[in-house]
Amino acid sequence: MSNETLTVLVFSHRDEVREAIISAVGRKPAPDLPKLRYVEAGTIAEVLVEADSGGVDLAILDGEAQPTGGMGLSRQLKNEITHCPPIVVAVRRKDDRWLATWSQADAVIVHPLDPLAAAETVAEVLRSQRLPAAQG
Repeated sequence: MSNETLTVLVFSHRDEVREAIISAVGRKPAPDLPKLRYVEAGTIAEVLVEADSGGVDLAILDGEAQPTGGMGLSRQLKNEITHCPPIVVAVRRKDDRWLATWSQADAVIVHPLDPLAAAETVAEVLRSQRLPAAQG
């Protein structure tokens, strides 16, 4: 279905971080995937409303967000939402990658964002979530 789009929720309390993530990943992270439509969230409440709605295909959370970081939010979403979308957490240091295990995130991207690496990471996570034609 060529008109299909995937919805990506991007969370950070800072506009410029959301813009950097969207710019790095792009509207079409891989030729074999549909275009992405972004929904931005600047507060935890906005993230919870969007995630609960069931219309999010992927969430990218800022690990440095205030007052609650993306890693803690990832863990909360994974534990509280029955059909939680896959989650990518953006961290500031490569050494923080281990926290993805604790946060239950599906993947990590590191600031400053490398557009090729960010797009490929998002593409890999989206591919791993796509089911065969029949979903039952």
